[in-house]
Amino acid sequence: MMDLATLRKEFPVLEEKVNGKPLVYLDNAATTQKPRCVIEAMSDYYLHHNANVHRGVHTLSQKATDMFENVRAKVRDYLCASKSSEIIYTRGTTEGLNLLAETLTQSMNEGDEILLTESEHHSNIVPWQIAAQKRRLLIKVIPIDDNGELQIDKLESLINKRTKILSLAQVSNSLGVVHPLDKIIPLARSLGEKDLRIIVDGAQGIVHSKVDVKKMDCDFYCFSAHKLYAPMGIGIVYGREEILSTLPPYQGGGEMIESVDFDKTTFNVPPYRFEAGTPSVADVIGLGAALDFLNALDLDEVFAHEQEILNYAQEGLKSIKGVRVYAEKASKAGCLSFNVENVHPFDVGTLLDQLGVAIRTGHHCAQPVMKHFNIPGTARASFALYTTKEEIDILLSSLGRVIPMLSR
Repeated sequence: MMDLATLRKEFPVLEEKVNGKPLVYLDNAATTQKPRCVIEAMSDYYLHHNANVHRGVHTLSQKATDMFENVRAKVRDYLCASKSSEIIYTRGTTEGLNLLAETLTQSMNEGDEILLTESEHHSNIVPWQIAAQKRRLLIKVIPIDDNGELQIDKLESLINKRTKILSLAQVSNSLGVVHPLDKIIPLARSLGEKDLRIIVDGAQGIVHSKVDVKKMDCDFYCFSAHKLYAPMGIGIVYGREEILSTLPPYQGGGEMIESVDFDKTTFNVPPYRFEAGTPSVADVIGLGAALDFLNALDLDEVFAHEQEILNYAQEGLKSIKGVRVYAEKASKAGCLSFNVENVHPFDVGTLLDQLGVAIRTGHHCAQPVMKHFNIPGTARASFALYTTKEEIDILLSSLGRVIPMLSR
C-alpha cells in the first residue's frame, strides 16, 4: 500500500498553514501541487543548463535541446503514442484546443458541423464558436441528463455526413463525470464519415487514469501539465502524424519554418510546425520530472486510492443535511460538486478557507452545465494522490461548522 505520509513529504506546500490552520488542499482539479523533484529539476536547468533549444551549436544549447526532446519522448510513451513527432508542446489545454480549432476548420466548408457536449469547459466551446463564426460552420451539442451524464442515444441524430469534428472532455471538470469514450468514439466512427476528427480534452482525465491514445482511437488528445503535478505554462497536443502533416501552421515565427523569403515561406515538419518561438524549456523539464515521479509509482494503486477518497467524500457529503451532491449516481473521477441549500457556494468557500480548507467555487468555466441545473455555481472539492481521509474528515467537520453560520 502507498505510504501516504512519506509521499506527502515530497510536496512541500502541503506543510503550509492557512489562516493559522494546516492546509487542506482540495482544489486539485484547478491545479495540482508539485513534488520536490519537479521544483529541483527546473532549478537545476536554470542553474546549469539554461540555453535556447534548436538554435545553437554550443554545448549548453545542445544539452538543453537533448533534455527538451527527451521529455517529448517521455510524453509519447506516457500516452502510448507511436512517434515523438505526434507530440506538440503548447502552453496548456486551452492553447491546444485553440490550435486545433483554427487549423482543422480551415479546410471545412460553409455548413459543415462541429459536435460538442453540454458539459464542456469553456476552452472546448469558445475556440470552436470563433472558428464557426469565421467560416460559417454549425455547432451541435450532445446534451447531458440530470445526473450529468451524456445522452449518448442522441448521437445517431446528431452525427451526419457533414459532421467533421467531435470534441469532448474525457472527464467533466465541473462535475467529475467520466464520459464513456470506449462507447462514444466507436459509435461516432460508425455514424460519421472517414474525415470525422475526434478530439479528446484530457485535462481532467490524464491525472486519474492511464491513457492509450491508440486504443482510445482519438485523432487528438490535449492536456495541461499543471494538472499532472508539473508546472503551469506547458501543455501537450497529441495528434496522429498523418493528420498533423496536412494541417497549416497555427502561429508564425522562429522554429516553425523551413525557409523564409519575402516572396515565399515554407514550413517545418510536425511537431515543430506548430511550435513557433522560444518554448518554455524549464517547464518542459519539469513535466519530464513529473512523469518520472509518476512512473515510479504503482499507478493502479494511485487511482484506486483516489477513487476510495472520492467515494468516502461523497458518502460524507450526502450525510450532511441540506447538502446536494451533483451527478451523484454517475461514474466520477477526481472531484465532487455540491451545494448547500439556500447558500451561495462563494460563501461556503470563503468560510472554509478561514478554516484552512481550499476548495473551488463558481461556475468552473462550465456555464452551460450550471444553466442546465439552474444554479449560479457549485462548491467543488477535488482530490489527488496525496489526499487523505483525514483531510476529508476536516472538510466535513468544517462544513458542519460553516453551514449553521450561513443558514441563520
